Amino acid sequence: MVLLALDAGNSNLTVGVFEENRLLAHGRFATHRDATPDELGGQLLQLLAHRGIAPEFRQVAISCVVPPLNQPLREASREYFHREPLLIGPGTVTGMRVKYDPPRDVGADRIATAVGVRHRYGAPAIMVSFGTATVFDAIDQGGDYLGGAIAPGLQMSVDALFARAARLPRVDLVAPERVLGTNTVSSMQAGIMFGAAAQAEGLLRRIRAELGMPAQVVATGGLAELVAPMVDGVDVIDPLVLLEGLRVLAELNPQ
Repeated sequence: MVLLALDAGNSNLTVGVFEENRLLAHGRFATHRDATPDELGGQLLQLLAHRGIAPEFRQVAISCVVPPLNQPLREASREYFHREPLLIGPGTVTGMRVKYDPPRDVGADRIATAVGVRHRYGAPAIMVSFGTATVFDAIDQGGDYLGGAIAPGLQMSVDALFARAARLPRVDLVAPERVLGTNTVSSMQAGIMFGAAAQAEGLLRRIRAELGMPAQVVATGGLAELVAPMVDGVDVIDPLVLLEGLRVLAELNPQ
């Protein structure tokens, strides 16, 4: 089976192509909330052509946390790939119990990530996704989804500082060598980067305490490779584990 997996996040739309359980190609482009089906289809065809992938799929699986894009993504799948997509949401078979109140409130990306982590790394596990928001989730030893915590992401911190502090410049997300910056830029970078790492370490420590058992920590998301190496306690960095979750969900929900 050749599967097209799409994750529409607040900042990026991530694309993966699987042949059976092997990821053949992946990529991403910026999310535009007002994108039309033709714009989405054109971008996807261009990306696939650049990766040398024929646009012929047995199934299309989509996780989307941007409600205005649900219907355009559906229409793009129908028009450009001639497939009714699997849109992850209430009613999707996940193979895990969702202990959230109510379960339908859990974002499709969080469920897909949990499914991917459980399949690839087992349970119990803690996931931290570094993206527009920094999202922490946990699955118990039985593989059921327990819930988590949501904090502002790195880019949000940068944007907030730039918008609310008139004398502070916009800075690149780069970790300086020292915590004590010797100029404004390095001081901001130290606060943002080391602050994010310390926040993650603190929340991971508290989540472990609540679980009451050892659990593998998997870092994912578009900024995982930038931040996770600074975080003590991260066992695995896997930026694309959500796509693996979509692949497993497609197997559980054949169209």
